[in-house]
Amino acid sequence: MTHIRQTVGSRSPLEPEIGFSRAVRAGSYVAVAGTAPIGDDGSTVGPGDVHAQTVRCLDIAERALRDAGATLADVVRTRIMLTDVTQWKEAARAHGERFASIRPATTFVEVSRFIDPAWLVEVEMDAVTADQKPQ
Repeated sequence: MTHIRQTVGSRSPLEPEIGFSRAVRAGSYVAVAGTAPIGDDGSTVGPGDVHAQTVRCLDIAERALRDAGATLADVVRTRIMLTDVTQWKEAARAHGERFASIRPATTFVEVSRFIDPAWLVEVEMDAVTADQKPQ
């Protein structure tokens, strides 16, 4: 069976520079790339605030899912990467606000830093939809 492949962008200036998509759908599988807390103006949202940054990451990732024909209900795995894992509860609170009833497999990990030192968190998601065609 041939899978339809769809790429989704988010207008990030890093996408063409690095050569990546915010999300890729292949058949019923949707992968959302590491998503940073970047505002529409290119600045970091919520400087110093893990919860606010996580909310922004989730907003961007959710939009990418929707653009790929998926929803949060289709998410089967999330990865939360933090520069200070001791602040995991703030990221978890934002995650729980979206996923309390969906309950995907979730991993929290600490990383040394991100491309922009103001970013405290990045989020990745994987989803599986009921159909194989982009909607």
